Amino acid sequence: MPAKQAFPKAKSDNVFGQARRPSKMFRAGLYARVSTNDQQTLALQSRAMREYAARRGWTMAMQVREVGSGAAKREAREKLLEAARRSETDVVLVWRLDRWGRSVTDLLATLRELEHLGVGFVSLTEALDLTTPAGRAMAGLLAVFAAFEREILGERTRAGLAHARQNGKRLGRPATAAAHATEIRRLHRAGVAKAEIARRLHVGRTSVRRILGDSSQK
Repeated sequence: MPAKQAFPKAKSDNVFGQARRPSKMFRAGLYARVSTNDQQTLALQSRAMREYAARRGWTMAMQVREVGSGAAKREAREKLLEAARRSETDVVLVWRLDRWGRSVTDLLATLRELEHLGVGFVSLTEALDLTTPAGRAMAGLLAVFAAFEREILGERTRAGLAHARQNGKRLGRPATAAAHATEIRRLHRAGVAKAEIARRLHVGRTSVRRILGDSSQK
């Protein structure tokens, strides 16, 4: 009798290296967001993501929608992250990366948290699927982009401060007139006009008059 042919075992379906349930049983959390002036695309995003989840055989565990500017706090997104922390979702599905992350740094931080939780992440428009080895390798580039973003912001800040110093602009919190009270009185006794005192010491004319008025009453 010929020996039975050995067939290789099917590879388990892993998400970020952790064994999870088969993909057809994945519980997906869908996130759609639009700006205040672009609400007409909200239904488009949601429909496309539901169709994609259905093709993958995923069940829809949660769907959240958000309307607001990119800088605003994304409370609906936080609800989806809370569900992931409670192990109520296996994969997060978004329409586009900029719909999910406020910046590259923010995007990277949330993706790292999802990775730590063993939750997958898919961006439909960019075809970024972090449930696959190729997708996880591509996500590694986000760390490079995040570092680049921080460096660019730092350079802009430093350049702005240097430009302000070159133009004689005082940096830091403005000094109060009270801190210059002695100098204000000295200049006034020397015959310097109140407007000139305010200009020299970078304080308001009203404050100079108030201090000099108080001193004249003493």
